[in-house]
Amino acid sequence: MKTPSDGSLTKPSSPEIPPERRPLWSEEFSVHAAEDNYVLRRQFTKFLVLTSFGMFVGNLWIWVRSLFGKARPEFAEAAVANATEIPPGGVKLFTYPTPNDPCIMIRKANGELVAYGQKCTHLSCAVYYSRENNRLECPCHEGYFSIETGDVLQGPPPRPLPRIRLEQRGDRIVAMGVYPAPEGS
Repeated sequence: MKTPSDGSLTKPSSPEIPPERRPLWSEEFSVHAAEDNYVLRRQFTKFLVLTSFGMFVGNLWIWVRSLFGKARPEFAEAAVANATEIPPGGVKLFTYPTPNDPCIMIRKANGELVAYGQKCTHLSCAVYYSRENNRLECPCHEGYFSIETGDVLQGPPPRPLPRIRLEQRGDRIVAMGVYPAPEGS
């Protein structure tokens, strides 16, 4: 591509292609390749300011939604077990609130039933009940959870296990919902 020797920017001519064979878009498209390689300081600054403003507005929107969007989900009741099928120290696996949410229910030595989500809060490995240690254990990275509260006893899990709210109605055990996570976890 040749440029004029006087330094002015004009539309370059293409001597190798005759004018009648040049594509129509080359006449109507008014971008010159020589000018296309330069970005002015003003354009760059405008781009930075607009991008920063857009990111600020996006973060502000996320913050506002987090302040006002703290509605607690409603869970349907579901019968998950028969009261007589779980002996002291026994375990029952079930899914709640959806079929994709595995849970583990344990009858403690004193006869009380507790249930937790079965996915470890570290990398979602399945936790199991260790009767000899009286705790829930994650075999992937040696995370241990309290059988009383679901709190982390040891390991990399950042949060306690979600606790399932249970109610006994006659001979049936019914899952009523999921206790909200404590603040700060």
